[in-house]
Amino acid sequence: QERKLIQLIVKRVIDGVNKMSVNVAKYPVGLDSRVSDVMELLDLQDYRSRMLGICGIGGVGKTTLAKAIYNKLSSSFEARCFLFGIKETSKKFNGLVSLQKQLILEVLNDKHTTIASVDEGINVIKKRFHCKSALIILDDVDDNGQIKALAGARDWFHPKSRILITTRDMHVLNLQKLTKDDIFQLEELNDEQSLQLFSYHAFGRSKPIAKYIKLSENIVQSTGGLPLTLEVVGSLFFDKNSLEEWEDVLKTLRKNQPKDVHQSLRISYDNLDLTEKEMFLDIACFFIGRGKENAIYMWKDCNFFPIIGIKVLLHKSLVKIAGREDEFEMHDQIRDMGRQIVLQDRSPGLRTRLWNNDDIFDVLQHQT
Repeated sequence: QERKLIQLIVKRVIDGVNKMSVNVAKYPVGLDSRVSDVMELLDLQDYRSRMLGICGIGGVGKTTLAKAIYNKLSSSFEARCFLFGIKETSKKFNGLVSLQKQLILEVLNDKHTTIASVDEGINVIKKRFHCKSALIILDDVDDNGQIKALAGARDWFHPKSRILITTRDMHVLNLQKLTKDDIFQLEELNDEQSLQLFSYHAFGRSKPIAKYIKLSENIVQSTGGLPLTLEVVGSLFFDKNSLEEWEDVLKTLRKNQPKDVHQSLRISYDNLDLTEKEMFLDIACFFIGRGKENAIYMWKDCNFFPIIGIKVLLHKSLVKIAGREDEFEMHDQIRDMGRQIVLQDRSPGLRTRLWNNDDIFDVLQHQT
């Protein structure tokens, strides 16, 4: 009898742990140090509810990092809730209401409260969430209204609660009046980590096979340290067993960005307005490594609003500005995404921008 009781208790404990955890990346390269950095910012010893943002470009691993933190910290809270893909869910009919219902169910274990509108959901969260310490992850937020509906103010929550937001758009976090100490800017993997992650997906081991080392290093350099790109590209080489096959795949990659990578990165571009898209494509095609001054003059002549536009591109992590002359910088994969958008017009003569010398010469010579 006692043995059966012990087995039952163990089973319930294991079931509880499994229910709290979410699936993280198969190969969590570089995750541990990032988890430690974010946990330091969350400061669980501080008896004040805190809101923290994880910001970075698409494919850099924001959701993966949030999952790892969730798994590590879930047991430290009385309740927990991970709301995945808020941007996409909120677009659906009653999407925000359904997210509020999920939040109330998982934090309060309340299946009976009915919510007919976002405002009703806000009232329930404001009145009842202060009674329990909760870990809440708001994943892939792209609009301030989403945060207002789910975690509008810190005083809605128990002093030990922590709210973690992942987003591509720094502006969303700024609207919450988060300070620099409340925002973790997630950077790309370094060269060593990138090669390791690529190797896991291409070879099933942490280092490349000897005869593929040089090719692997060249491929990894082109990925710019984005985990999503390393995973997608590495998987393309997994069943390629000769140098000739590797060279063929590499030639294809140099012409076209993998579809999954392109679609992921393009989300931020698609959310720009028309003039911001034009400015982004101009930078991707012409102004990387050049000072912003001449570009601003050009955009003003086009009746754009370049100061605002540049700020939007910076907030969405699509460009950076650095150097003594405020030069534009852009991640290689984002640059390739932008140029691939322009290249959708097959004929060089129909494209909105030309940057390849051969294409320029061909158009000028044949006017096509």
